[in-house]
Amino acid sequence: MPYLQISLPCPETLQPRIERALEDVGALAVTLQDAHLDAADEQAIFEPGVGEIPLWNEMTLTALFPDDTDALLLLAALEAFDPGLDWTQTRFEKVEDQDWERAWLDMFQPMQFGQRTWIVPWDHALPEAANTPQAAIIRLDPGLAFGSGTHPTTALCLRWLDALAAEGVLQGAPVLDFGCGSGILALAALKLGAVQAIGIDNDPQAIIATADNAQRNGVHIDTYLPQDAPTASYPIVVANILATALDALAETLAARVAPNGRLAMSGILSGQEEELLQRYAPWFEQLHICQEEDWIRIDGVRNHVKVSQ
Repeated sequence: MPYLQISLPCPETLQPRIERALEDVGALAVTLQDAHLDAADEQAIFEPGVGEIPLWNEMTLTALFPDDTDALLLLAALEAFDPGLDWTQTRFEKVEDQDWERAWLDMFQPMQFGQRTWIVPWDHALPEAANTPQAAIIRLDPGLAFGSGTHPTTALCLRWLDALAAEGVLQGAPVLDFGCGSGILALAALKLGAVQAIGIDNDPQAIIATADNAQRNGVHIDTYLPQDAPTASYPIVVANILATALDALAETLAARVAPNGRLAMSGILSGQEEELLQRYAPWFEQLHICQEEDWIRIDGVRNHVKVSQ
């Protein structure tokens, strides 16, 4: 399956701003590469530290869009979203699926989140620190839906799940991953001791990717489109989706969290958290904010107020 790929030069200082614009207009995946990378110069490539994303002073930023995307309309949307950025150096080309997947895997390194959780590429040996009986290892591939742990929103949720496991809250509990994408959060929950994981996503490709990643990791995730999902409530719910969706789905998500259950929400840009705190306050106590870069996670404990389903 071909994609429309755009690439543009990107200084480190503008990387979050440019990436935010690309994600807002519908980028399927965003990757970074040293702008001065020479194939013959191995010193230009480095392996990031645990949980870090490689950043250089000058980068080439590459993003993928569906093949039928109108390049001129896309450029207009980017300019409208952030007219203060220089989009004139943007280059467009068609690429095949295998091209970007291979490049993504080459950049993807093992990452640790919290005490026990490790995300490791399929073709990468386990780091020594992850080669212990206590480590929760998730082997991941880009698949059909992007979600690797490198984005701050995913990292925030992975660390939350790891902390619940350390508290003993996750052990033997069912977990709902609302907006499951690649299934990375549901996979982590199972590897950390959850007894069952349910994944819901409105993208059929995400359902396929989640089921595939679960099979490759030797576990099972019950996957549903929203209209087919059971209306049960769960002691642990995680939703890594956009703030606008979290606002619209507040009653739905509240109904899915059992009394005294835990909820974590991410996909929230800094500055959007106050409105969501007010939105979820009728149903949740002990609401807490955690921030990484420009992104926010909100987590809290469900009270006993009833909501319609």
